[in-house]
Amino acid sequence: MKLSQFKFKLPNELIAQQPANERDESRLLVLNRKTGEIEHRLFKDVIDYFDEGDLMIMNDTKVFPARLYGNKEKTNARIEVFLLRELNEEHKLWDVLVEPARKIRIGNKLYFGEDESMVAEVIDNTTSRGRTLRFLYDGSHDEFKEALYNLGQTPLPLYIDREPNEDDAERFQCIYAKNEGAVVAPAAGLHFSREVLKRMEIKGIDYDFLTLHFGLGNFREIDVEDLTKHRMDSEQMEISADLVKHVNTTKDAERKVCAVGTSVLRALATAVSMNGHIKEYSGWTNKFIFPPYDFTVANSLISNFHMPYSTMLMMVAAFGDYEKVMNAYEVAVKEKYRFGVYGDAMLII
Repeated sequence: MKLSQFKFKLPNELIAQQPANERDESRLLVLNRKTGEIEHRLFKDVIDYFDEGDLMIMNDTKVFPARLYGNKEKTNARIEVFLLRELNEEHKLWDVLVEPARKIRIGNKLYFGEDESMVAEVIDNTTSRGRTLRFLYDGSHDEFKEALYNLGQTPLPLYIDREPNEDDAERFQCIYAKNEGAVVAPAAGLHFSREVLKRMEIKGIDYDFLTLHFGLGNFREIDVEDLTKHRMDSEQMEISADLVKHVNTTKDAERKVCAVGTSVLRALATAVSMNGHIKEYSGWTNKFIFPPYDFTVANSLISNFHMPYSTMLMMVAAFGDYEKVMNAYEVAVKEKYRFGVYGDAMLII
């Protein structure tokens, strides 16, 4: 497959800038990957497609307020710092992106907050935009994290062309988010409300969790036409023994296993073993999935509508059949579905 095969015309007005009024009131396009048949529903109707004993697997990663702004010493230049991950708890080392990168050198100090009480020193240049910062803070690690996160903003994707607000702190987070570490919300999970989860329980539809800390690499521009030459950034993931047992038992009973989001799809593909079973996994994955790909664990997928050329679109196309998915995206544009992390959802069965 070539990069150019994932181009489609997406009008700007279809890129959702705000979440839906209610999580489960987003629209839902249902695609049958065998027949290509398409239905138009609301997200809260998703349970109509599952029965007792079926299993939905969700990503319980929690987004932290990763975008903050500081001032460079002496020049007072405004610098955007995007926290990627903590490298060392004891020394308060963080892997970050900085903009504008050309202004930041090793040894520079950055000051954060109105009183400039949070100070960081640049100790390493890792990439053209990336740096390692050492935060200079005397309190405990918990106090430091609280102070740091109080300075941060919700890390909305750049295609959302506005400043984050108080609502984003809640809505750019799944209601079941638990394990902190993501800088991107697993968008498919944003549609689940407490009412939908309760109705699933009443119907006997199971759900369980894995953790994959969704990173910015999913939005990094692909600069090669030949997709086999693209390399994904690594993301940390965890699949527990309990989930392994739950998934494998469900598979053996020939029930539906639904991946809620492309992050779950990637994690399951990373941990797959024989006969569509999975194994425990704790570590990193840089698996890049594009068509053709044989998925043996999940047999249904919930996903949002993604941007042209994106790795998430490629994964959805690999799961749902390239021609059928790209046709469904054409229909979605024509029917004015909302795209992006705050957009509408798609169920592939």
